[in-house]
Amino acid sequence: MNGRAAPLQGQLHQVLSRSQPAGEAGAVSACITLGWRALLKIKHVPFQLFDVTAFPLMMTLMFTLLFGGALAGSPRQYIQFLLPGILVQAVVFITVYTGVGLNTDISKGLFDRFRSLPIWQPAPIVGALLGDVLRYSIAASMVITLGVILGFRPAAGLPGVLLAVALLLVFAFSLSWIWIVVGMLVKTPESVMTTSFLFLFPLTFASNIFVDPATMPGWLQRLVALNPVTHLTDASRGLMHGGVELGDVVWVLVASAVVVTVFAPLSLRMYHKER
Repeated sequence: MNGRAAPLQGQLHQVLSRSQPAGEAGAVSACITLGWRALLKIKHVPFQLFDVTAFPLMMTLMFTLLFGGALAGSPRQYIQFLLPGILVQAVVFITVYTGVGLNTDISKGLFDRFRSLPIWQPAPIVGALLGDVLRYSIAASMVITLGVILGFRPAAGLPGVLLAVALLLVFAFSLSWIWIVVGMLVKTPESVMTTSFLFLFPLTFASNIFVDPATMPGWLQRLVALNPVTHLTDASRGLMHGGVELGDVVWVLVASAVVVTVFAPLSLRMYHKER
């Protein structure tokens, strides 16, 4: 046996000595791989998909059927006004799961492992964001499908709807960077959720998602006019029904760029220093 083992060991050593060490994975391939990992997490934990589908559908049904008659005369009339706004609210709320997932990975030590790998270091964060963009797209498609069933008919047709969803995804992508910072600051995923509620509830309800701000007190109208969700909702309605104000679209794009410019470098710096 020893006589046979020696030649085999020599051959193995020769093969290994000729092999080149694996180089650092490219930024694009690393981001795509880790984005696919984010999707696999949904496959193995289907409950993560429940929030993407059940919450937006529940909100759309509840507000349309319960308040449509009182606010617009009928649910069918109200859904024309409501759906662009409820679409904004649904996707904006889902962005918090970026921070929740990051905080969970950090608490389990996965990001320590990622930092030790020969990959582009921001890839774990950027990859997670790519996976979340698909989650936002799923939520948007579910809300729009239900809206069509309830009678939503966008005057600008499918192109207007697609443009509105694209603008919403840009805003959601930028907002996710804020939750990445929060996910690194707090200790538990539950703390990320609590923080998000304190921020997102006034941000979405003190806006023009559900009603025309003209009926609100003057001081509240001024606050609503400064709310970025108001501009996003106006832009979405304009794109879906026609007559969009270019200023609203530009405002959303500029606000998204500012948020990414501030929070993306901050989150990456915190990520490198994390634990």
